[in-house]
Amino acid sequence: MINFKKCVILFSMMATLTECTSEKKLSIEVFETSANGNKLQPIDILSSGNNASTIKLLSANKFQTITGFGGSFTESSASLLNRLSKEKRNLILEAYFGQSGARYSLTRTHINSCDFSLSNYSYAPIEGDVELKNFSIKEDKDDIIPMIKDAMAISIDGFKILSSPWTAPPWMKDNNKWVGGKLLPKYYDSWALFFSKYIDAYKAEGIDIWGITVENEPLGNGNNWESMHYTPEEMTVFVQNHLGPKLEADGKANVKILGYDQNRELLKGWVDVMYENEKSSKYFHGTAIHWYASTYDVFSEALQYAHHKSPGKHLIQSEACVDSEVPKWQDDSWYWSKEATDWGWDWAPEEEKHLHPKYAPVNRYAEDIIGCLNNYVDGWIDWNMVLDKQGGPNWFKNWCTAPVIVDPEKDEVYFTPLYYTLSHFSRFIRPGAVRIGFEKTDKDLQITAAENTDGSIVLVVFNPTEKEKNFTVLQGEQSIYLKITNKAIQTIIINQ
Repeated sequence: MINFKKCVILFSMMATLTECTSEKKLSIEVFETSANGNKLQPIDILSSGNNASTIKLLSANKFQTITGFGGSFTESSASLLNRLSKEKRNLILEAYFGQSGARYSLTRTHINSCDFSLSNYSYAPIEGDVELKNFSIKEDKDDIIPMIKDAMAISIDGFKILSSPWTAPPWMKDNNKWVGGKLLPKYYDSWALFFSKYIDAYKAEGIDIWGITVENEPLGNGNNWESMHYTPEEMTVFVQNHLGPKLEADGKANVKILGYDQNRELLKGWVDVMYENEKSSKYFHGTAIHWYASTYDVFSEALQYAHHKSPGKHLIQSEACVDSEVPKWQDDSWYWSKEATDWGWDWAPEEEKHLHPKYAPVNRYAEDIIGCLNNYVDGWIDWNMVLDKQGGPNWFKNWCTAPVIVDPEKDEVYFTPLYYTLSHFSRFIRPGAVRIGFEKTDKDLQITAAENTDGSIVLVVFNPTEKEKNFTVLQGEQSIYLKITNKAIQTIIINQ
């Protein structure tokens, strides 16, 4: 930590020269993750200010309040933790939820099974059980619930949980299958009851559900893993006339209901229907989105449109991952290199191929979180917290990468650079923080900034280039001369 007075300051690596105008003391901390080996490393990287660009913080310009950052409790992740030694299991949970770790504050889990489950299952498997008398979350009690409880015991500040169904029980759908199909209108009330019972069942386990999404990826699929289809109109009718009133009647009006929950490029059409008028929007607390429409485009216009359509509602990134990839084991350089491909590399329609070029995983995470925050997103949730060296387990063999990779046979753990990249945001930008404005002169540096409730200002700077960069941070009357390594991300905390 570097202590200094509120003054014009000229820094060098070995000394500090001050010309003071006030006795009020400030402090600054800098943490860096870089391709050259730093991993959330606290560092002193002060510069002379020569050839420096400028970042001016505009603390008076306030934007959205931050809900949180985190990852997802899946059966795949939880089952892997159960196969590790107690020491390695605790190491991972501490890294995600401990005070010296990522301090995750916003998480997600699945209702019923999903592709990152060990098998297909529903909490209401008996056909015709419209009153859900046989409802049970027993499938979650071996893996998911213990993982959540252990995380709760570690987290000092606590965290919110957003829960999402991939599908209703097949017997409630028009095709009677796990994959595809639509919820039959005659079961709308039963499906709304299902959500209420789920919230109660988790409450009985000592776990509060902060929010739900109506359906993971309602555009669905017809030949892959669990899914169910809605149009914007169908989802709005279900929430307006069934789910919202049911949760309200059952004393759960405080549980957030988020609509959509799929890729950003179609966001406009969904919020136009959801937020068409006061009646349609009454029970929607916000919108959830995913990043899979492009490996580089954050769709800023769509995000801004959704925010301005209903400024008081949440806009939460609920899922993202390096998909369609088997993880690279103990190979940090791969995560910094432009070699990853996503589903669209092989399967996107020809007219959309340009949205899916190869990318560097660290760059995609850093650029997306920064881009989301700068376009009114208030929460950002990664997908699986833990996967194995194959990118599973996954009953559909839909392999993906997670920030933490494990080898349960050898009881080994690999914290990839993605873990540290996410931590640059989750550990330092805390719930209740408010994003603030900025101006910058270097177009290559990507930045975002927020003010925490304790008054500290957090500036995140990402340098994707091959060149080291000098920059000057202007905060009020203060000038702070810093530099950032090539291919690096920094979090700078200014305590006032």
